[in-house]
Amino acid sequence: MMSAGTLTTNAFASEQAESAPNRFAAEFAALRAQAPALRAADVSARRQRLGRLADWLLTHRQDIQNSLYSDFKKPPEEADLTEIWPSLTEARHTSQQLKKWLAPQAVGTPMALLGTRGWVQVEPKGVVLIIAPWNYPFYLAIDPLVSAIAAGNAVVIKPAEQTPATSALLRRLCEELFPPNEVLVLEGGKEVATELLRLPWNHIFFTGSPQIGKIVMRAAAEHLSGVTLELGGKSPAIVDETANLRDAAEKIVWGKFLNAGQTCVAPDYLLVQENVQAKLLYEMQQVIRRYYGPDNEAVKASKSFARIVNAHHFARLAALLEDAETRGATVAQGGSVDERECYIEPTILTDVPAGAAILEEEIFGPLLPMLTFRSLAEAAAYVNARLPPLAQYVFTTSGPNRRYLLDSIAAGGAAVNETIIQLAHPDLPFGGVGNSGLGKAHGHAGFLAFSNEKAVLRQRVGFTGIKQFYPPYTSRVRQLLGLLLRYL
Repeated sequence: MMSAGTLTTNAFASEQAESAPNRFAAEFAALRAQAPALRAADVSARRQRLGRLADWLLTHRQDIQNSLYSDFKKPPEEADLTEIWPSLTEARHTSQQLKKWLAPQAVGTPMALLGTRGWVQVEPKGVVLIIAPWNYPFYLAIDPLVSAIAAGNAVVIKPAEQTPATSALLRRLCEELFPPNEVLVLEGGKEVATELLRLPWNHIFFTGSPQIGKIVMRAAAEHLSGVTLELGGKSPAIVDETANLRDAAEKIVWGKFLNAGQTCVAPDYLLVQENVQAKLLYEMQQVIRRYYGPDNEAVKASKSFARIVNAHHFARLAALLEDAETRGATVAQGGSVDERECYIEPTILTDVPAGAAILEEEIFGPLLPMLTFRSLAEAAAYVNARLPPLAQYVFTTSGPNRRYLLDSIAAGGAAVNETIIQLAHPDLPFGGVGNSGLGKAHGHAGFLAFSNEKAVLRQRVGFTGIKQFYPPYTSRVRQLLGLLLRYL
């Protein structure tokens, strides 16, 4: 994912060097003092918190829509589909499954430890920090909040300063639903985030860019805090010659240009088998016209297409487009920009040469390079020559092709003949691998991210078979150890 915009390396270093008391020390102390009571809360109490949260989302649906539209003209329908619905799904699913997740999980007993019982029980990590990004500023704060509450933690949310209306709404939500020593929203810019990272959190959940993720991880190392890093990368969509091209075009266009391309798992580039490139391009052009309008002016007037979040990110995207064109790329669709509106038309580029910045940087906007390949091995080699992506999309009707591409390419997650919606499946863990992330979120995986899995072994009083191996180490002990190593 793109940067949450809350830190810089220099700011982090200077803040770390300061010896002044932390400005949030009192709030942190209050959260830590409340943590034992939250730890002791039973299933019913945690479900009540989640239920109040779900009810608030429904009651304030229009407020959520309005805040997202204010921040970057997100269509209300997209707010419903990508921010409110997945938040509700997470809260409801977690509430339904929570009793099972909290129950101790028995494990088997090996022969060498006969007489013992073993189980795993979960406990909250304690006081946790959630740093949310700007691209889905509501959902990507609420989703980890649900997991943290379910696990029994005290929580601080640092929302993105680039989306002030949504940040203010998140603060209002938490103030209305939770005491400040249970869930607290702290707004502000990089100075707030940097100050927060100086505190000894039990866990930090960060969504943003790999560059800032490294800063968060370094800060966490100072206190050996646990981390979940939801990052990003260049997620490929691979379309082979057997794919249903009309269906693929509809799904790729939707997944790419949703939220004006500002989605961490949006297809970042297309790899298309060369003998179907022209047909796929045609189908995608037709889909763009159906979804958003027949020409640039119609797209600009469309209520179904969002804007770039701010002038800084607009300038970055415009520079990527200009660099690609200067190097010889062909604008096969779109290409229009309007700085005053932070508007960039849905754009498809072909003939993009190696070395173009758009092929090296995560795009995070409505620009889509289309590359070609001849063999599946060539496509897999191209993806694997780069850092592992957060998502991999495969469009094929061939079982062998599907299996080859899924087995040959490392990625945080994947979808076959679909884009984006793997995030909405509550039983699928979501997260990256390597540069695209560390740890998993959503559903049970998210619950475990904010929990400690405590391993417990219970022995009968006065008995243990291991006593046979206590000192002194006689010949009998050595003989028994030989049997243990051979048979148990």
